Amino acid sequence: MVARFMRWFWMWMFFILITAEASAAGRYLIVKYPVSGVPSELQMEVTYTLWLPDEVQTFRGIIVHQHGCGTGACQGGETAAYDLHWQQLAKKWDCALLGPSYHQAEQQNCRLWCDPRNGSAQTFLRSLDDFAVQSQHPELKQVPWCLWGHSGGAFWGSLMQTLYPERIVALWHRSGGAINAWAKDEIPRPQFPPAAFGIPTMCNPGIKERNDPRMVGAWTAGTGLFHLYRTQGAPIGFAADPRSSHECADSRYLAIPFFDACLEQRLPEIGATSPRLKPVDLKQSWLSTLAGDKPVPAAEYKGLENESVWLPNAKFAALWEEYLRVGAVSDTTPPAAPTDLRQQVNADGSVKLTWDAAADFESGLKCFLIRRDGQPIGQVPEKPIGKFGRPLFQSMSYHDTPEKPLPEMAFVDSTAQPGSKHVYEVISVNSVGLESASAKPGK
Repeated sequence: MVARFMRWFWMWMFFILITAEASAAGRYLIVKYPVSGVPSELQMEVTYTLWLPDEVQTFRGIIVHQHGCGTGACQGGETAAYDLHWQQLAKKWDCALLGPSYHQAEQQNCRLWCDPRNGSAQTFLRSLDDFAVQSQHPELKQVPWCLWGHSGGAFWGSLMQTLYPERIVALWHRSGGAINAWAKDEIPRPQFPPAAFGIPTMCNPGIKERNDPRMVGAWTAGTGLFHLYRTQGAPIGFAADPRSSHECADSRYLAIPFFDACLEQRLPEIGATSPRLKPVDLKQSWLSTLAGDKPVPAAEYKGLENESVWLPNAKFAALWEEYLRVGAVSDTTPPAAPTDLRQQVNADGSVKLTWDAAADFESGLKCFLIRRDGQPIGQVPEKPIGKFGRPLFQSMSYHDTPEKPLPEMAFVDSTAQPGSKHVYEVISVNSVGLESASAKPGK
């Protein structure tokens, strides 16, 4: 009894929570938990970062962006909640955005956390309880989740699907899943409650994984999960990225609209007394062959339905068809203009501009153009980077998370003459190159 008390005492002594204002857009909460020491409990230290958009009275869900296996992936997960594009999805649906980061050493077994039955599920739920208290939003303890996972994160999500199906709005499995491990008896085979077959899911491997001996398991996990669930009538789709291997590439441009469609169909109405998720609206479904032939409304599909690729609605079906061709989706609408543009004259006469901006919902943010008296004087960042996909303001990592250091929405005009008066403008540019209206100080 004393030993158990001391164990919990030191766990709470280790527990850290930080609240910080990021900008006018929202705030961040961070909780950390140590290894438990009990075999059925947390096996690896973990940090959870939660972003809460401002002006939300009652949260309706949590979007979880779960990294994969390995030290690099864990470090990549540290910035998931700071992603401006994913924040826009969360904000649209009054959701929080959660980015876990496990502290995995180089030689540690990833399954100590990516099998949720090893304590990570229990700790995930505990974090929601703690976030609910600290944020003063008790509903965070019971709202449903969208689970996005890459590699080991998809492994984790595919098992959470069997453990908490009533809590999951939708799943996105990027290059992974646990099916190969349980088929080989490397982990206990999960039980499949009926509710697990009602969750809308998308399997999204990279086409280059298929013939890569090192990565082929990610491909077979995606195809295996697809066939397992589709033969049971589950609403599951398959979207092979035509340009990538195991890196996430530009998959966010399809993952975000997928969750958008599923949240629209499944979230309880605002003010509903029950948190019970709505079933998928199959009347909106479109279907296609696995080979990627042109999708059609479900009522018009002529093939075998339990072998078809399921798509949630007509709008998403068009995006899916484009993604299968080019590995991204297009955008024809410009982003919103930046807001709250501020200017400050420094002691040396230079002028510092700062501003806020929301990511374009369809295609994110590439950069900001700076004008002085109607003429271009700079760009932030000067050269957007796109190592694994489109060049963006927040350069994306292998793991679909912003690279550190996170960029600031700021620009210093060092060529301004002391005492001179200038009119500055800032323009947002989305990832397909469309420009917003300009923002000026005080407007």
